[in-house]
Amino acid sequence: MKLFKKTKFKKVYWYWLFANLVIIIFIFILLFYKPHRYTPVKPTDFKNNSNQISSYLTHELLPQLYNGAQRQEPFDLIITQKGIKDIITQAKWPQESRGITLSAPEVFFVPENIIFMLTANLKGAEFIVSIVAAPTLDNEGLLNLQVAKVKVGVMNVTPLAKMMAKKMYSDHLAAADIDTRDLGAKITASLLNDEPFEPVFEIPGEDKKVRVKKITIVREKLIIHLTPAGP
Repeated sequence: MKLFKKTKFKKVYWYWLFANLVIIIFIFILLFYKPHRYTPVKPTDFKNNSNQISSYLTHELLPQLYNGAQRQEPFDLIITQKGIKDIITQAKWPQESRGITLSAPEVFFVPENIIFMLTANLKGAEFIVSIVAAPTLDNEGLLNLQVAKVKVGVMNVTPLAKMMAKKMYSDHLAAADIDTRDLGAKITASLLNDEPFEPVFEIPGEDKKVRVKKITIVREKLIIHLTPAGP
């Protein structure tokens, strides 16, 4: 009888061990999965020069903004996926944050969402992180740059990521003297803490302001409908 119980216990133990091993392997497959759409430019294509400015930004995007603001009437600012790619390749990559090296960013415009993808290297292990943002305007005209989903590989880690983001935001506020009225602070609060803000922007070098009235995201294009705003 004792021998039978001992044999049964061993069988249950090995079944339990095998099941857990399968789960662990499955989780690793999900975490290390590389999405098919993620095809970043080669590291050598990044300029790695913080003084370099994107020609798309200076020759297309900013002229659109300045010319539209000068007319003092509603206009659309159209941002292309290809143009955003040109802008991000001018930034300094890779970047390090909390012991994690971030590199090879990609941005995709898909209907109603912006998808930001990059490679995160943690002690030699590389993961593809995908962040889905869904910018929305509420009934009061406030803009929220809500992070709708965060994935590592194909594993959804949104609840954990949001919890960490809120902690980072509170730590950031406690560690520095930050003017919460500053536009950069408002954008950070919206991304990390789901705080909507009044979307009024001052045109650099101009005594003019514009307000975001509508955001439309279609395949490979982000269309921001702007109207003149008061002083």
